[in-house]
Amino acid sequence: MARQVSLRINERVVKLKVDDHRTLLEVLREDLSLTGAKEGCGTGDCGACTVLLDDRPILSCLTLAVDCEGKDITTIEGLAKGGRLHPIQRAFVEKGAVQCGFCTPGMIMASYALLKRNPRPSEQEVKEAIAGNLCRCTGYAKIVDAIMEVASHDYSMGFCPKDT
Repeated sequence: MARQVSLRINERVVKLKVDDHRTLLEVLREDLSLTGAKEGCGTGDCGACTVLLDDRPILSCLTLAVDCEGKDITTIEGLAKGGRLHPIQRAFVEKGAVQCGFCTPGMIMASYALLKRNPRPSEQEVKEAIAGNLCRCTGYAKIVDAIMEVASHDYSMGFCPKDT
């Protein structure tokens, strides 16, 4: 059965009809052309589909879109503002933390959620925050370096999209 839902995606309210069985990932990619989140496994094991739901990282491949009614959803597309990459996105590029790029959106979203709640995490906290995101290319060292680089700077002014 399809029902009307209202979702707040990247600070924009979207209303659409959604079948009860469709995942948030399907709706983002197929209906809204927000293709940053990837389906790597479809079982919640890889983290490639990570987005934020009310500022918490979730696996959009396991989350029903109808359960997101009235919630605030942030995707990788929602981080860049005015044609400028968010500091965490820029750090991933500058530190070489992107190889094939498949895991990158999920990694960045998990990292972003950590830095929003803890702007100065330890290296161990960074590793724990990205533990649910698998990468087969980088060996994680450059990813951790990128996150620690952002954590070493003061981005209190305009760090979060809601603040800019």
